[in-house]
Amino acid sequence: MRLPETAHTSKPWRIHDVTPDFRIEDVWALPTPGGVGDFPLLVDALISFDLSHSSSRAVRTLVAIRWKLGALLGLDKPKTGVGSRVPTLRDRLPEDLRDASPGPRPRDLPFSPLYLLGDEWAAEAANQTMHGVLHLGWVREPSGTYRGQLAVLVKPNGTFGTLYMAAIKPFRHLIVYPMLMRDIENAWRARVAGKVAGHATHPAQEEV
Repeated sequence: MRLPETAHTSKPWRIHDVTPDFRIEDVWALPTPGGVGDFPLLVDALISFDLSHSSSRAVRTLVAIRWKLGALLGLDKPKTGVGSRVPTLRDRLPEDLRDASPGPRPRDLPFSPLYLLGDEWAAEAANQTMHGVLHLGWVREPSGTYRGQLAVLVKPNGTFGTLYMAAIKPFRHLIVYPMLMRDIENAWRARVAGKVAGHATHPAQEEV
C-alpha cells in the first residue's frame, strides 16, 4: 500500500540527517507482518531481489527496456555513479553510523549499503539521471506487531533527470511497485516459514 510522505518523515529515522537535499519519491507499507526481531529477515528478502527475474512479465520487459536504453544513452557508465559523478553519502554519516557495519549489499541491484541498524537499513545508487537512496524501516503497529516500510529518496540530476523521473513515474506506480509488493510478500512468507521450521533462509549478514 502506498503511503503519504509523512509516514516516512514522521519517523525518527537516521536517514533524515543524511539526505536533507533529497526528495521523497515513494513510500510503501510492505506486506511483511512480523515481530520485533524480524527485521534481518526483511533486509535479506529485499537484497535478494532481481527485477529482471520478477514473476511479472511486464516488469521483466520494463527492466530489459531500461537496461537497453541505459546502454544506448550511457546512463549507467561508471563515471555517472557514486564516487564519480556524486560523492558517497557515507561521507555525510555521523561518526556512530560511519563506524557501524554498512550491512549487506544487494545481490542484483546497483546499490551500495550505507548502514544497518536494528530497525533501519539504507543503500545508495547513482547514474546519469539521479542520486537515489533505498530506505527500509521496521515500523511498530498500534497492535504491537511490526511491518516493513520502504521509502525511495532521490536527487534528480538537472532538468534531464527531473524529466526522466517524471516520465517513468506512471510505470513505477502502475506496474513495477504492485508486482514488487507481491514478490516481497511471497519472499517474506518463505522466510517466515523457514524461521518457524528452524532454518531461516539466508539471514542478512553484516558486510565484512
